[in-house]
Amino acid sequence: MSSVLSQLVEELTAGRVKVVDLTQPLGPDTPVIGLPDIFASSPGVTIEQISRYDDAGPAWYWNTLSFGEHTGTHFDAPVHWITGKDLPNSSCNTLPPGRFVGPACVIDVTADVDADPDFLLTSERIEGWEAEHGRIPSGAWVLLHTGWSRRTTAEDFLNVAEDGPHSPGFDRAASEMLAHDRDVTGVGVETVGTDAGQAGGFDPPFPNHTIMHGAGKLGLASLCNLDRLPATGSIVIAAPLKIVDGSGSPLRVIALAPA
Repeated sequence: MSSVLSQLVEELTAGRVKVVDLTQPLGPDTPVIGLPDIFASSPGVTIEQISRYDDAGPAWYWNTLSFGEHTGTHFDAPVHWITGKDLPNSSCNTLPPGRFVGPACVIDVTADVDADPDFLLTSERIEGWEAEHGRIPSGAWVLLHTGWSRRTTAEDFLNVAEDGPHSPGFDRAASEMLAHDRDVTGVGVETVGTDAGQAGGFDPPFPNHTIMHGAGKLGLASLCNLDRLPATGSIVIAAPLKIVDGSGSPLRVIALAPA
């Protein structure tokens, strides 16, 4: 074992590195994004028991699961969006696994979102964060800490009004900066998707999906426990299921962080 890996094992064993679960529970009550009626929508989670130590299977318990790829804490592959559909190695089973692991840069905007649920991260705000914490490195996961995961009911989490959902996200320039100027691995959010709730009316519509996936970048949605991570200094591991031609996948996102 290399000295670096040996040291990691020692740090984990000694409790100087902690494992932080950034994943929401996945079950029938998991909120699912809604779309206008003219589009096909993703179903919620269905769990059907096959057997549980009974006549159907006396010594074992297992279930059948049914859900959309983009349900709960989930992964967006580049092929998820039309701008990434022709990129090579852009589906869940073809992405190089080394891309699932990277340093985390956590940008805390909880106070802004408490004041305005439609808050958008700007490139100027990113530069302000960098002035304090250093330039975002190539290959980083940029995690937007909004406090949205504190919303425990589906109604509050989706926050849908007569004019559509309201939730924070990225403005176009911020997405362009992260995808092209900073060359990040991807972004992660606490909301149901990586675009703001009102992003269907932006130019272009859903700019984070359009820009990031067009550049071959990745997305993580419905994260939690971002308050347990420092601004820098942690590592995120976000590996989707190896679904053939998969556009995304529910996943267990974990971070290794200083204790």
